[in-house]
Amino acid sequence: MGLKEDVTKGVNDVLSAAWKTENATVVPETEDVTLANGAKLLDATYLYADMADSTGLAQGYKNWAVAKVMRTYLNAATRILNAEGGKIRSFDGDRVMAIFIGSAKNSSAVTAGLKLNWVLDEIINPALKEKWTDFKWVMTHGVGIDSGEAMIVRGGVRGHNDLVSIGRAPNIAAKLSEVRGGKRVNITSTVYGNLNEGAKIGGNGKNMWTSMGTTTYGSNQVTYYGSSWRKGL
Repeated sequence: MGLKEDVTKGVNDVLSAAWKTENATVVPETEDVTLANGAKLLDATYLYADMADSTGLAQGYKNWAVAKVMRTYLNAATRILNAEGGKIRSFDGDRVMAIFIGSAKNSSAVTAGLKLNWVLDEIINPALKEKWTDFKWVMTHGVGIDSGEAMIVRGGVRGHNDLVSIGRAPNIAAKLSEVRGGKRVNITSTVYGNLNEGAKIGGNGKNMWTSMGTTTYGSNQVTYYGSSWRKGL
């Protein structure tokens, strides 16, 4: 079978297969989802954390230094997301995605984002400056969070595949993580409306969140809130 025939058969097999959909109560691992036509439906909160200005970093410094800087972000983000109950399911360059479930999923995701704000300012940037005294680039980031039902499937072929989340929540969370020039953590009104007091009100009694208005992503009209507040570890 030639490559054209192989690709054609693969496409037709995907299109003709009926989904075998199951409701999930835990965040699935890759092996929990059947490759051919399995799907898990999950009510979850998605968080994307994306280090900002990686292009400027890459253009200004050696590859080995850039790699160390990116790894500091991913290392810190991974530890915080895990500590707050998030299940990490994707890395893409300098971006990481985690899925939160349970009754406090929105507050847990938001707390993780606010803690990562603190870590950038109080741990990572001082450590970079101490390591390289002439290092001028300053790390910042964008965190996007949305909540809702997602369909989790496996994309690719046998031996070369990974989980893919389909739905508004993962899509909007990813888009909000790319917002620059305003607040560092951006959440949808769905997430904001389900926050507990500790994730909404700061230690001084003030609301940590600012209404950022409405934006459009594809066919989705999204009302969102932003915050650059920080939560210490």
